[in-house]
Amino acid sequence: MAELETDETEDLIASDKVEGTSVHNTEGEKLGSIYNLMIDKVSGQVEYAVLQFGGILGMGSDFYPVPWQALEYDEDEGAYVIDVDKDSLENMPRYSAGSEPKFTKSYGGQIDEAYGIEYESEE
Repeated sequence: MAELETDETEDLIASDKVEGTSVHNTEGEKLGSIYNLMIDKVSGQVEYAVLQFGGILGMGSDFYPVPWQALEYDEDEGAYVIDVDKDSLENMPRYSAGSEPKFTKSYGGQIDEAYGIEYESEE
C-alpha cells in the first residue's frame, strides 16, 4: 500500500508543522514562534495561533494569542509575519505558563480588538 503524504499539501498543512514556526514582524525581526493553535470545536477553523515570546530556552516565556487572520505566511522566509513591533506586542493580551485563560467569546473579542480584527459578537 502506498504511503500518503499527510503533513502538507498545496492548500493544507498539519498542525505539528505549524507549531514551532517562527513569527517575524514586517521589519523581519523575530518575535517568537507558534506554540500551538486554538481551533473552534464546531467550525474546525483555526481562531488563534499562540505565540511564545520571551524567556530563555522557553523558560519564563509568555504566550500571546494572535488572531489567525493577523498572520500571513512568508514562503521565502519560512515564517509567519505579523504587523506588530516588539514594544507593541508587550502590550497585547498574554498569559504565562500555568495561567491559561478561558478562551470565551468575550476574551476572543479583546484579542481581536487588540490586533485590529473586527469582532463579530453573537447577540
